[in-house]
Amino acid sequence: MTPMNRRGFVAATAGAAAAAVSLNPQTARAASGDHRPGTPSPTRTDGLPYDDTDDFADARRGFVAAFTGGPITTAGGRTAWDADAYRFLQDAGDRTPDTVDPSLWRQARLLSQQGLYQVTDRIYQVRGLDLSNMTLVEGDTGVIVIDPLISAETAAAALRLYRDHRGERPVTAMIYTHPHVDHFGGCRGVLPDGAGDVPVLAPDGFMDHAVSENVYAGPAMSRRASYMYGSRLPAGVTAQVGCGLGLTVSLGTIGLIPPTRSIRGTGEETTLDGVRIRFQMTPGTECQEEMNFLFPDLRAVCMAENATHTMHNIVTLRGAQVRDAHAWAGYLTESIGLYAGTADVAFASHHWPTWGNDAIVELLTHQRDLYGYLHDQTVRQINQGLTGTEIAENFRLPPRLEGIWANRGYYGSLSHNVKAVYQRYMGWFDGNPAHLWEHPPVEEARRWVESIGGQAAVRARARHYVDEGDLRFAVTLLNHAVFDDPGDKRARRDLAALYVRLGHAVENAVWRNFYLTGAQELTHGVTPATGATLGPDMHQALTVGQLIDGLAVRVNGPKAWDTALLIDWHIGADHWHLRLANGLLTWTTGPRRATGAGLTMTMTRAQLLRVLAGQGTDGITMEGDAGLLTRLLSVLDEPNPAFPVVTP
Repeated sequence: MTPMNRRGFVAATAGAAAAAVSLNPQTARAASGDHRPGTPSPTRTDGLPYDDTDDFADARRGFVAAFTGGPITTAGGRTAWDADAYRFLQDAGDRTPDTVDPSLWRQARLLSQQGLYQVTDRIYQVRGLDLSNMTLVEGDTGVIVIDPLISAETAAAALRLYRDHRGERPVTAMIYTHPHVDHFGGCRGVLPDGAGDVPVLAPDGFMDHAVSENVYAGPAMSRRASYMYGSRLPAGVTAQVGCGLGLTVSLGTIGLIPPTRSIRGTGEETTLDGVRIRFQMTPGTECQEEMNFLFPDLRAVCMAENATHTMHNIVTLRGAQVRDAHAWAGYLTESIGLYAGTADVAFASHHWPTWGNDAIVELLTHQRDLYGYLHDQTVRQINQGLTGTEIAENFRLPPRLEGIWANRGYYGSLSHNVKAVYQRYMGWFDGNPAHLWEHPPVEEARRWVESIGGQAAVRARARHYVDEGDLRFAVTLLNHAVFDDPGDKRARRDLAALYVRLGHAVENAVWRNFYLTGAQELTHGVTPATGATLGPDMHQALTVGQLIDGLAVRVNGPKAWDTALLIDWHIGADHWHLRLANGLLTWTTGPRRATGAGLTMTMTRAQLLRVLAGQGTDGITMEGDAGLLTRLLSVLDEPNPAFPVVTP
């Protein structure tokens, strides 16, 4: 591809929203590169080496066959994945649409390559059938599957594509690189009947992290993930062009087959189906528990999600625990020492491989320097008294790092990653007492609108800032107008148009998806969730303690203030003592004894799951006041899977 001058962009998506504001295209160039307050893009995309086509050659290298099976559907007929929806990325050729940043367009075209690829002798990947890649390593008698995608439906299709071209090899082992759902959720598409005698390997601590997000803040994370991945946006040049890490998330059935073996230490080695594997543990990097591993006899290394062809997230915009950029850089330094001279190809669970030891070391070095510089320079400026927002506003990588495609901010961004490092060390508060006790959004918006002179005055001031090129403050004003009066159709329409404009300008795919999904929601309202379901595997994987914790975070505290109760659960040889008092549900374990419980329930784990699913207490031995269970369940709130984001 060659550099293209941006001529502004077409502000047209989400119906009439884009035509609502008179837009000056010269004020919204994604490649402006300066840091004036009005610049909509927080990154520089001019001066990049668009004539470097090595990544395109690598993305196509080893191509065996494309997936041609059409949309992949669930048993209920819902589309779980449609690879053909992204064909426009190939059909458009090198010309960058005016509605997509040129750098992001390049990344999206790379990610739209789909099918079965040979990585090296005995190693294959299926790419483009989900957010992540499935890797298949041929052993002596079958095939080892690494990271079986998100959904059973896409994983089954990927395995079928492999078998169609490599034969009906049985799955002889499965490896999870880390406990994010795009690396284990499709396990039932690979092993539909469970592990059985097939070894399933994962880093130590996998199960705790795999289920914890779904127990505690999972509903809110899932709602925000629909913004992050643009899963409710149509694929197209004015809407969703992927998420930078992959295309988007599949919407099929999520499963979880527990590991049968945990990997605990760097240097640990095992042999699966005749294939020797040596592990490197990298906790606290892209995931709390993660591992890279070398196939020493094949001279190939799996970098999991620790070194990909994009800047990653220090904290994801869907929500997560803040990652440790310092540790991430440190483990990449260790990786350089481990794999320099030992690997001829590096592959990961996203994107395309890197061939040649020099190129591998270069990739790892550049990624190490990216996360290390991001961490150290943020901390340096923290110690000079700057806040996260202040540091992020003018933060730049060194020019040599900034011009490397794999360091570009397609998925993570410098802006929100700097703020994440600040959050890790300093928390939400920037130290200014004025920010200690601010009004919540609606109350603050009412005061802003009143101070400026009413809704019409706010809209007029927003148009002024649009004309000045300061889209950021125009969005701030219109957001206050919408929160003050969500029924103001002009304010909603104007704000949606600016979100479209910002979305079409930014290099970061996740920011694009947030802006465009916000515009969609302002225009059409909240879309009910129709995505992937967690399925029974996730619930089966929860410990009883995690199940109780899942209830605890649903207790409506004020509603339960005056409710006090003790309930004992006897499940097999284990005994759980639950206490609800002062609006707090707590639990302990211990021997079966007199605890003063008003209700004792003796049951199996399956019966407990039915109780929590609202399916009754048939077969459970109830001693005492059965009404206490009803009282406990009555103070639980149901999570809202479709709460508003851009309106009150």
